[in-house]
Amino acid sequence: MHAPTTVDADLTDMMSAVFSDHRERNGPEDGIATCDPSLWAQLDELGLVRLTGREETGGSGAGWYEAAELLRAAASHGVRIPLAEHDLLAGWLLEEAGLPMDKARLTACVLDEKGIARGVPWASQADKIVTVWRKNDTYVVADLETTLFDITSGSNLADEPRDIVSADTIALSGTPVSDSAIRQLFLRGALIRALQVCAALDRILDLSVAHTTERVQFGRPLARFQAVQNLVADMAAEASLARTATEAALTEAVRTQWSNENLELLIAVARSCAGHAASVVVRNAHQVHGAIGTTREHRLHEFTNPALAWRSEFGSVHYWDDTLTTAALEAGCENIWGLITR
Repeated sequence: MHAPTTVDADLTDMMSAVFSDHRERNGPEDGIATCDPSLWAQLDELGLVRLTGREETGGSGAGWYEAAELLRAAASHGVRIPLAEHDLLAGWLLEEAGLPMDKARLTACVLDEKGIARGVPWASQADKIVTVWRKNDTYVVADLETTLFDITSGSNLADEPRDIVSADTIALSGTPVSDSAIRQLFLRGALIRALQVCAALDRILDLSVAHTTERVQFGRPLARFQAVQNLVADMAAEASLARTATEAALTEAVRTQWSNENLELLIAVARSCAGHAASVVVRNAHQVHGAIGTTREHRLHEFTNPALAWRSEFGSVHYWDDTLTTAALEAGCENIWGLITR
């Protein structure tokens, strides 16, 4: 997807070129994805690792629209790297808590009452984990070395690290943060995954259009068959709906600086649309590609697997559907239109 407002064209071209060049020089990773040190260093030199960080703390001072373009560029080229986790989640949380930030590679997690967090993105490859836990009925946050944790490696469907981390919170000290900040951390993660899913769906659609145009069966391109046309049209419609809903949530988040009480509903709509769109787009893409789309050599899996994995993180499709259903039921027949249009 593209950001719903104008982002400097030279910046977006540069982002795309960096990831395109990296993909041309590096094939798909085998097994769990790794964060390439040379690519990370290049992105750091370009000011993209802390794209939205405050300038006074060493960041580039950009906003969410630029960040959305960065996420789109990485996802559309099949490059998996923890830029969002480092900058938009962990880096933001440190700034929110007034804590310093060094050059360490970061991710973030929220520990439960037993000191455990599951499915933590990129924990096994991070230098530090910006960690949140509950202490005396208050959330606290600390920037902790990974050596302080027990880390059990895991991965999602896209082979990205999604690890189990645990720590003895009794022995830790942290800086208090508000409940609203931790809720925003979750919503930020949810919007990030919607942006990434939309970028993957757009790339899947592009691959499918190219394949059906170039592939010839029974003397004519696949795109000339009505059944194939219907499959691709459904893909395009679902991807467009997901992109529109996600852009609406992104626009409102930026406009209100994450302060609108209706923002969670907009993010729920985006996540629900993106989640259901992923089912249709992935299914139809594999139908139009046929057997070739299931091979390791074809690039389709570099986008279908992440789309399915990302739609289940920071809230499952069921979670966001349930959020929308609850909101609609609470609004009732008299207020449902106001809920939709406000």
